[in-house]
Amino acid sequence: ECTPAYIERVRERYGGRWVCGLCAEAVKDEICRTSPRLISTDEALGRHMDFCRSFRSSPPPMASDANEHLIAAMRQLLRRSLDSPRVARSAPSSPRRRRMPSGVESPRASSFARPGGYFSTLAG
Repeated sequence: ECTPAYIERVRERYGGRWVCGLCAEAVKDEICRTSPRLISTDEALGRHMDFCRSFRSSPPPMASDANEHLIAAMRQLLRRSLDSPRVARSAPSSPRRRRMPSGVESPRASSFARPGGYFSTLAG
């Protein structure tokens, strides 16, 4: 899928740099997190590159510190996600129920609304 046209579009978007899909998502996230003060794509890319450099230059965690390192990383991810502005959804996150034609009972409704069902045996 890396056609010359696709490569050219990616390079145009990121100042001549070839950016992988994961890094492109991180750059988009960096731009969204700085809202309402928008930053440029170049600035977001620079921040992401700085983060990658500092991550690569940090020593790997000791085996005994692996749990603490994982907990700290998860805490950082959670804080970043809570600090990020929420995006308004244009569609509901749960599917809508379809209306059944008049006279036709929904299969879901019929399984719950049984005369003499479970609840009537509990009561009597």
